[in-house]
Amino acid sequence: MIRVTDIHKSFGTLEVLRGVSLEVAPREVVSIVGASGAGKTTLLQIIGTLSSPDRGRVEIDGTDVFSLNDRSLSRFRNSRIGFVFQFHHLLPEFTAFENICIPGLIGRRPRAEVEHRAAELLDLMGLSARRDHKPGQLSGGEQQRVAIARALINSPAVLLADEPSGNLDSHNRDEIHRLFFELRERLGQTIILVTHDEHLASMADRKITLSDGMILGE
Repeated sequence: MIRVTDIHKSFGTLEVLRGVSLEVAPREVVSIVGASGAGKTTLLQIIGTLSSPDRGRVEIDGTDVFSLNDRSLSRFRNSRIGFVFQFHHLLPEFTAFENICIPGLIGRRPRAEVEHRAAELLDLMGLSARRDHKPGQLSGGEQQRVAIARALINSPAVLLADEPSGNLDSHNRDEIHRLFFELRERLGQTIILVTHDEHLASMADRKITLSDGMILGE
């Protein structure tokens, strides 16, 4: 599902990634761990096409993503990659349901189809009763589940999560951890998690350790 080959990335004179290569199979859950500054988030942003490498190649579901022009890459990102961040980035003026719908509507999918899928995802997240609540009326765990549903609205090939439970209390953290594996079982989702949480990292099918911009081991 994901093939990353010889990725290099520098910011000025600071070399953040130094020849990273990895493969992730369909339905696999992979965690990426390492000290702060090891290059975890930079690697995730490159896999997610939010940042481009200085050199190297990223293939997602058979597509060489950085061979696409800007418009095609934007469409690919919207339809094939789902993102979950530590901070949910929900739009406060919209309800949970409306927040989930937004990427589908941006992708110009039929409104009825998007709204039907959003309702299904709310149910999957156990949030049907919170459909018309705005983010400020939701708990931290509920907000993050809305953000995960939003990431799934376009049925992406891969789900990328950067410290998805880092801003939650222990109860909500455990709930979010279990949810990722439920998504793999119920939706066949391929997932890469960047995390400092050793418990979450150890739950993954495979744990990749980055150090000084290189993979140490799995």
